[in-house]
Amino acid sequence: MPESFRSRTFRWGFNFFPAYRGTGGRVVYIADDWREIRIKLPLSWRTRNYVGTIYGGSIYGAIDPIYMLMLMRILGDGYIVWDKAAKIRFRKPGKTTLFANFELTADEIGQIVELAENAKSIDRVYNVDLKDRSGLVHAQIEKTLYISKKGSK
Repeated sequence: MPESFRSRTFRWGFNFFPAYRGTGGRVVYIADDWREIRIKLPLSWRTRNYVGTIYGGSIYGAIDPIYMLMLMRILGDGYIVWDKAAKIRFRKPGKTTLFANFELTADEIGQIVELAENAKSIDRVYNVDLKDRSGLVHAQIEKTLYISKKGSK
């Protein structure tokens, strides 16, 4: 699905947001329906650590807010979405630009809405890999998000 003017404008603005800009990561694509986002994290003077590879803080920081933003946009103002926990496994030092794709299916969104109707809150776990151009995984991240319907019991 192509970007819309609105999702492209958000992407531009988000990439200039100081907290995200400081990670060195860049959002390169946001689908019009917010069900897919792609990021890249280049090895640069801003992301390079003491040993010449991508700093672990940049790796995590570049992916940190993405699933939360996606769910906030898709579910709308009637829901509360918070990052709750994260795990990261560094597989290989990042010596080139790394990429990550974030996707949420219609089935996943439907499940969240259904579960939130009948529970005070729910936790959802999402996994994302940071890969180089050849597809080699450099880091695996697991994010746990808290979701509840506003005004739920």
